[in-house]
Amino acid sequence: MRVVITGAAGMIGRKLAERLLRDGALGGRALSQVTLHDVVPPLPPECAVPVSVVTGDLAAPGAAEALVAGRPEVVFHLAGVVSGTAAVYGAPVPAVVPDDFQPVPLSSYGTQKLIGELILNDYSRRGMMDGLGLRLPTICVRPGTPNGAASGFFSSIIREPLVGLPADLPVSRDFVHCHASPRAAVEFFLHAATLDTAALGPRRNLMMPGLSCSVAEQIAALARVAPDAPALIRERPDPAVWAIVSTWPQAYEARRARDLGFRAEASFDEIIAAHVEDELGGRAP
Repeated sequence: MRVVITGAAGMIGRKLAERLLRDGALGGRALSQVTLHDVVPPLPPECAVPVSVVTGDLAAPGAAEALVAGRPEVVFHLAGVVSGTAAVYGAPVPAVVPDDFQPVPLSSYGTQKLIGELILNDYSRRGMMDGLGLRLPTICVRPGTPNGAASGFFSSIIREPLVGLPADLPVSRDFVHCHASPRAAVEFFLHAATLDTAALGPRRNLMMPGLSCSVAEQIAALARVAPDAPALIRERPDPAVWAIVSTWPQAYEARRARDLGFRAEASFDEIIAAHVEDELGGRAP
C-alpha cells in the first residue's frame, strides 16, 4: 500500500507518520511507500518502509498533482493553517451540536473548510475518490511550544505546569469545551482509512467524538497527577480570546462517528495520562 501524508511535519501529521511507519501496515496491508509532504522537511524515524520526503507549498502549481502521480491508495490530507477564528459551524450554535446541524461559517476560514467538505462529498459521489472528512474537537494536550490558535491555552495550562513552568488562563474556570488527545486523533485517522465508507451514504464528513469538561475539571485532573502544578496557572482574563471561544459549542453529539467505531477518551485524566506517556517518558517531572 502506498500512502501520502500532507502536513507531515505538523503535530498530528508527525505522530500519524510515526505510528504508520512503526506498524509498517495499514488495515492489514503492508506499506510499500510512504510520502511525507510539508512546507518544512518532515523528519521520519528509522524504519524498514521506503519513505519519500517532499518539501514545498502544496498550493504551488503542479505540487498536488505530483504528490498523487504514483496513484497512492490512501492520502491523509492534514496540511492547513492554524487560525484563531471560528471554524465551519459559525454561530450561534447550541450547547450540544447535533450531527445534522447546518453549518453557516462566519469567516473566510470556516467557509473554506466547508468548501473542502462539499468538494470531498462531490468527488466521492462522482467516483473520483473515496473520501472521508473528519471534524476534530480541540486536540489537547498538544506537545511542543504554544501556537497561534485561540484554543492553545487548553494545552498550555496542562503542558507548562507539568514541567514546572507558568501558564496563563484567559477564560473562567467554568468554561466548558470538548477535547481529544493527539493519540485519539491519530486513531481517528487510522480508523477512517480502513472504514467501509458504504455506511456513510452521501454525507462524507463526520464530527469526531470528544470529552466535554470544564477548565476547572481539567485543572482538577492535573492536580491528581502533579499536586503542585495548578499553582503555576495564572488567571489572566483576555477579552479577545473570550470573544472567540465563547461562541464555541460545549459538546458535539457525534453519534454517527461513535456508531461507526470512532472513540475518544472518557475522562480528562486519560488525556493527561496519554500526554505523560507519549511526551514525558511515562512520568510527570
